[in-house]
Amino acid sequence: MENSYKGTNKLITGIVFGVITFWLFAQSLVNIVPAVKKDLGISTGTLNIGISLSALFSGMFIVAMGGLADKIGRKKITNLGLILSIIGSLCLVLANGAALLIIGRIIQGFSAACIMPATIALVKTYYEGADRQRALSYWSIGSWGGSGVCSFAGGLIATYLGWRWIFIFSIIFALLALYLIKDTPESKAETSGKFKFDFLGLGIFIIVMLALNVLINYGSDLGWTSPRSIILAVVTVVGAIIFIKVEKSKKVVLIDFSLFKNKPYSGATLSNFLLNAIAGTLVVANTYVQVGRGFSSFQAGMLSLGYLVVVLAMIRVGEKILQKIGAKKPMVWGTIITTIGVAIMGLTFLPDLPYTVVVFTGYALFGLGLGIYATPSTDTSVTNAPSNKVGEAAGIYKMASSLGGAFGVAISATVYSVMSANNLEVGATWGIITNVIFGVLALLSIMFLVPKNAGKEDHEASGDNAA
Repeated sequence: MENSYKGTNKLITGIVFGVITFWLFAQSLVNIVPAVKKDLGISTGTLNIGISLSALFSGMFIVAMGGLADKIGRKKITNLGLILSIIGSLCLVLANGAALLIIGRIIQGFSAACIMPATIALVKTYYEGADRQRALSYWSIGSWGGSGVCSFAGGLIATYLGWRWIFIFSIIFALLALYLIKDTPESKAETSGKFKFDFLGLGIFIIVMLALNVLINYGSDLGWTSPRSIILAVVTVVGAIIFIKVEKSKKVVLIDFSLFKNKPYSGATLSNFLLNAIAGTLVVANTYVQVGRGFSSFQAGMLSLGYLVVVLAMIRVGEKILQKIGAKKPMVWGTIITTIGVAIMGLTFLPDLPYTVVVFTGYALFGLGLGIYATPSTDTSVTNAPSNKVGEAAGIYKMASSLGGAFGVAISATVYSVMSANNLEVGATWGIITNVIFGVLALLSIMFLVPKNAGKEDHEASGDNAA
């Protein structure tokens, strides 16, 4: 049944609805802190922990759930993710204090770990060539677009309906997603023998990810050279070495490191990590225009409007470029445009009006570049993943996004705070330069690892049937 089934628009819609339950709705909590804090009567610290738990649990389990999707069924794991999303959202709707908020956020993170890799694996299984590239474009619109629009959508819903309605909408979209994918046949890797899972690898991986995430998110508060930060860094490094040794010595593994022998996959995943690290620019620029230039939070948000509009508009353009000339050129162009957009935001010596214009333009170029890059990069990672490990490969690719964003924000914020101690302009400029370096490294990883014809032959082999 799996081999004869062809993916439909109904399945794409269901997948996109599933993806936005996290990226649009669950992510909105970041932008409605005052309303939630006031309503639930909890401290800012507790709320911040609640916010970060989703990303933490998503990052810890996304590779494991991707691998599990390959073994027991990609549709099963997608459905599990959607059910968990409903339960997590329901906890937030019913929350009257910290307990249900924390539980709900953990469940939402776990649901994202199920949905992200399993839905990419379904796209790889049921769509070919240009149809697959189109499906991945819509997937990217759901994730990139959802995370871009969430601050506006969340703010709008919270202002006019109340913040709990954000999670009521999330439940509705999850139910619609369950309905839309219900007729899709199951898809999983062909295996022989009884089911096996790498529980030892998962245990070590969770410890490493936990230490790394706490270090990234709280290192500046703890002090980067404090004993606690040093212990966390040692646990991360030693744990990672042990994890790699354990994984290379076993047949049943959590992460198959042979995936990285495929240069296009490595190039797509590494550049994805580095381009997500550029998210640190948003924190630096946003903070600087408010503290250094006297903008309100609303005005600072309006500066990034160009980014939101352009990234959504350009994702399908990136898909069309991919189909015409392959993946490498749009990945290179997208990275260069993004890096230029980031670089001009570092021109902090400019007076107020010109600098405002420059920042608005920088954000728009940022969105333009990421929009062009998104589908060719995702398609390269999916196309070059073995069919029996596509869930695991997608999990690693998406984990690179999350970790890249967390690293970028932590490093940029630290550079900005250290360098701006005496001069805000200098601090902002160095914070931005840090992100330009990420952009240059992303460009190098694409140029050296992604072959010239990546993505093009896949499209040509299937015929030009993009809708």
